[in-house]
Amino acid sequence: MTSETETTPAAPGGRALSAPLMGHEAEPTLFDLSVSGRSAASFRTTELPAWSAEELLPAELLAGEAARLPEVSERDLVAHFTRLTHRQYSVDLGAYPLGSCTMKYNPKVCDEAASARHFAAVHPAAPASCTQGWLEVLVELEEMLCAITGMSAATLQPAAGAAGELTGLLLMRRYHEERGEERHRVIIPDSAHGTNPASVTLGGYEVTTVGTNERGGVDLEGLRAALDTDVAGIMLTNPNTLGLFEEDIVEIAAAVHEVGGLLYYDGANLNAILGVVRPGDMGFDIVHLNLHKTFATPHGGGGPGAGPVAVSERLVEYLPGPRPVRLPEGGFGWARPSRSIGRLHSWHGNALVLLRAWTYLRLHGADGLRQVAEIAVLNANWMKERLRESYDIAYDRTVMHECVLSAKSLDDETGLRALDVAKRLLELGFHSPTVYFPLIVKEALMIEPTETESPQTLAALAEALELIASEARAAGSSESARGAPRTTPVRRVDEARAARHLVATYDQRSG
Repeated sequence: MTSETETTPAAPGGRALSAPLMGHEAEPTLFDLSVSGRSAASFRTTELPAWSAEELLPAELLAGEAARLPEVSERDLVAHFTRLTHRQYSVDLGAYPLGSCTMKYNPKVCDEAASARHFAAVHPAAPASCTQGWLEVLVELEEMLCAITGMSAATLQPAAGAAGELTGLLLMRRYHEERGEERHRVIIPDSAHGTNPASVTLGGYEVTTVGTNERGGVDLEGLRAALDTDVAGIMLTNPNTLGLFEEDIVEIAAAVHEVGGLLYYDGANLNAILGVVRPGDMGFDIVHLNLHKTFATPHGGGGPGAGPVAVSERLVEYLPGPRPVRLPEGGFGWARPSRSIGRLHSWHGNALVLLRAWTYLRLHGADGLRQVAEIAVLNANWMKERLRESYDIAYDRTVMHECVLSAKSLDDETGLRALDVAKRLLELGFHSPTVYFPLIVKEALMIEPTETESPQTLAALAEALELIASEARAAGSSESARGAPRTTPVRRVDEARAARHLVATYDQRSG
């Protein structure tokens, strides 16, 4: 007998139109809710004498006047933030196809592991003899990440991807200094992540940009022209920010190594090649890993995060320390590399974030990780082919984890821009893809479906994007998207106003 579920098409799980929203009134700030004397916390009476701040701190450390802070009850405080969460789009609410950011659903078992008391209640200053379980997790995580990337050792200290970038550049600097070389430049493709040039500057280097060839890869001749003994290395991700595999990676590695430079791998797009090919086998010397993009840890402002950095054998002794290690006599302990660049994080990194990643890796195993990459690549290519009649394809070849489309033709024909597509998409129940990035693609729409969205959700997202394009072409104008989103608690905002008219205070009324 055929069941109802076999005859009725499945609904898309990633459309968020059913989310309960109460209206369009502005949410008051905590200052608006403040009433003198109210508090969201209370402390038990300990019968210990009270000391004033003046008795405990030097005068130079005391503020001239009390800080102006809101005073609200617990009830009002919880209701305020709960209402704000209801106004937010999240991965747990629906599809979130932001390209380059890998905003995928993360399994809740990773959160369960990180909340386990025997892990969460351990003090970071506890001696190694009392933390063997934690040390085993950290050592196993490092070993798994090195196996995935083809590197020799790693540091788990960096607290985010950007911190990992800086760590890699500091390792690069120390390597050249130890060889008695003073190098000043790091090469970055013109399609690179925005954090790369910032990290290069923080690392004390100058940025040299190389262009993109007609197939979306690094312009090899332009790279060779930029290389000399003043180049410390190149920052590159593969597949690159256009979602394309660098076909000339072997030649790129050889050219950079020939002048004594190092290859730094930005791990933002590692989810496309898990279990298929390793950065170490491509010739990279330094690999930073965005655990939030690939291995199920908190992302961005929802952190804390983690950005481990793995290195080839010649850079192992420069890693930050101390590092968790297996001891020759058995068990686990701490060791400091002989020429370490020093600490990058207090204690040992964001350990509970690292535990989430360890759980994700153990849960999937090698075969599961390869399947993650295969499905991510399949979904991105399906989306590219489905949307090719509605939007331009920036570089028309097989993509990896994400595809970059363009609304340039739509803009020319109807005045509908990538930003209008993004705003209208919210009305149809989906978060927008990344827009206007990479900068080298006009009216860019960067879509990363990830491996965690179902075929039904991908089809519904594609239908929504097709509808937006067909509406504009049928009307011959952008009228259908003008003013969108009209169904969300906050309507269309002026994205540039905050940057052009900065108010550098938490409360305008105070100044």
